[in-house]
Amino acid sequence: MTEKTILVVGGAGYIGSHTCLALANKGYLPLVYDNFSGGHEEFVKWGPAEQGDIRDRVRLREVLAKHKPVAALHFAGLIEVGQSFQEPEAFYDVNVVGSLTLLQALMEADIRSFVFSSTCATYGRPERLPLDETHPQNPINPYGRTKHIVEQALRDFDLCNRMRSVMLRYFNAAGADFEGRIGEWHTPETHAIPLAIEVALGRRPHFSIFGEDYDTRDGSCIRDYIHVNDLADAHVRAVEYLLNGGETVDINLGTGTGTTVKELISAIETVSGRPMPVVKTERRAGDPPTLVAGNGKAENVLGWKPKHDINDIIRSAWNWHSRFNG
Repeated sequence: MTEKTILVVGGAGYIGSHTCLALANKGYLPLVYDNFSGGHEEFVKWGPAEQGDIRDRVRLREVLAKHKPVAALHFAGLIEVGQSFQEPEAFYDVNVVGSLTLLQALMEADIRSFVFSSTCATYGRPERLPLDETHPQNPINPYGRTKHIVEQALRDFDLCNRMRSVMLRYFNAAGADFEGRIGEWHTPETHAIPLAIEVALGRRPHFSIFGEDYDTRDGSCIRDYIHVNDLADAHVRAVEYLLNGGETVDINLGTGTGTTVKELISAIETVSGRPMPVVKTERRAGDPPTLVAGNGKAENVLGWKPKHDINDIIRSAWNWHSRFNG
């Protein structure tokens, strides 16, 4: 039996590359389409790669005609909230125009199964916790708004029988492949766990705690960290759900439990065996005290449950970063 080709747009990036590994392990051929502005050619290990931009419809048509994928996963986009306030036009160009260009090319090629990398930022400020899929979507930054716009377009394409999609709203992706083949590599790095590990490795002078007076168990913010391998597993399940005739659906991907900043620091100190220099500073504007996912829908629809806890996340990330000098 010929293996099915799955287009992985942004497949040279962090979550995309781990999903390519998961797809290959399940017998699919992951086809990476990436402009390598944020992804890494070294991360393309489990299938062919085609260089191109999601805004280039001509190039997309060429690649789709050549490889004939049966479904697409879309990871490509700008993701930094702070940058979205500085360059909102870039976020609308890449995240909205790019996504619509990609979707038009897919629909022209009669590819009707689409998995979208979305975000809990579409919800905005939590009105209740844990955040489930019935929570109102009121994004408070340009990044979240661009993702929400694409979700709305996907619902319209479904309404008009043009595309079926799974919209996966991530919480905090973290960790790395346990064998250390790929991991989290951003330039510049802005995510909490790799920043903290770089401090423990002596590559940064200190780690900052932004606020200690939140209404949480130790005064620091709580976030829902989910292992990237669990995310990858959910994406493979989402592809198979659509290929088996599943309907358009929105799904949160989180653990349903949270880790405070101080607990995170303690876990890294335990794994590394090194003390963590910490600087305590003021709250950041707009940081909610707690962000935790309700993930029951993922289990009901995809049969998905996260397998890894915060200690697995830290161990795998430590293994990757301690060997990696990106």
